[in-house]
Formats: sequence, structure tokens, C-alpha cells
Amino acid sequence: MQQWVVDAILFDLDGTLIDSTPSVERSWRSLGEKVGIPYEEYAGMYHGVPAKQTLRRLLPDISAAELDDLAEWLVEVEATDTEDIIVLPGTETVLDLLPVDRWAIATSGTERLAKARIEAAGLKLPRTLVTADDVTTGKPDPAPYLLAAERLGFHPSRCLVVEDAPAGVTSGLAAGCPVLGLRTTHDDLTVPTVADLSEADISADRNGIIVTIG
Repeated sequence: MQQWVVDAILFDLDGTLIDSTPSVERSWRSLGEKVGIPYEEYAGMYHGVPAKQTLRRLLPDISAAELDDLAEWLVEVEATDTEDIIVLPGTETVLDLLPVDRWAIATSGTERLAKARIEAAGLKLPRTLVTADDVTTGKPDPAPYLLAAERLGFHPSRCLVVEDAPAGVTSGLAAGCPVLGLRTTHDDLTVPTVADLSEADISADRNGIIVTIG
């Protein structure tokens, strides 16, 4: 058994609270067709990482202006393809029991994309939402989770990060946060894991949050 007593929980979005895999794969396959790179060459490279950072790795010689245009095109494709997006097990139960000022979402997507997917899944928007638009460098850099903790008003060491991707786990640990991994998309996360949020025992009040697994 493992237990954390924290002030807040910082959630990733895709693969943590919702499953957007079919939409994501359709969008990134469309990108491959657009730039002439087989999807199989970069499948999975984008998990948990802001699109611009992935595009820069994928197309190292692209100009800044071309990168901006391509990233904008990709956001349009992703934000308008919200079919098949579902809420992952345990998500609604956990979000309903947490006080609104004690949880946040820190996602590698843009604000437009995050809001489109949250709405498509039928979830309520968090009071605190950190997106790729809010930081200079996204995951695996610690900036997203540091900013989320700062906006909630708690020290990072008192915020539990919940993640499904290696880049997000690295980001949370680098921010100084304890991290709980979900095996929704990856099995080898190097932190304590559960299959999904339905396997975590969570209780909360105005004074804090207790999360127990195992």
C-alpha cells in the first residue's frame, strides 16, 4: 500500500482523465500525409509533449514561421475532431469529490484543444487550467506543473501529479511533486501506478486530500 497526503492534485488530461486516442491518431496520421512522413516513423513520439516540440523534432529544418503555421493547422484538425472521446474510469467520481480550488489540469495541448476535448467528454472545466499556451517549454520540462501548483497556491511538494506518459512523469518529478502513474497508455512509468483512477482510493475535504493505492 502507498499513501499520499497532499494539498492538491494536478492532472494531465489526455490518457489520464479522458481517452482521446482515436482522435489523436487520426490527426497525427493526417499530419504525416501533409508533410510526407509515414505515421509509423513517429507514432507515439507526441505522447505527453506539446505539438510544437514534437514538430520541431520531426522536422528539424522547418522555419519558425512554417512551424507556427503547421502547429496552427494541427490544432485546427485536432480541435474539430472530437469524436470517440470518452471519460476514463474513475474520472468523474474523483473530480466530483475534490474541492474546486484543490485540483488543476496541466496539459500539453493548447487551450483551444483542451477545452474542446473537455467539453466533448462532458466534463466540467477546471478552475485552474494550464496549457501549452501558458508556458515557454512544455513537458518533460517542469514548467507546466510548477505553474499549476503556483496558480493553486500550494508548494509543488504538496501537489500530487497524476500522469499516463513518461514525459509527464518526468515533468512532475522535476517540479518536485510526488507522482502517481496510470497504466492507460504506458506500463513503464518508473513511479507507483494503478490501471486508472478507479483503482485509487481518494478522500478530500477543505483541509487536504488523501490518496491511497495498493
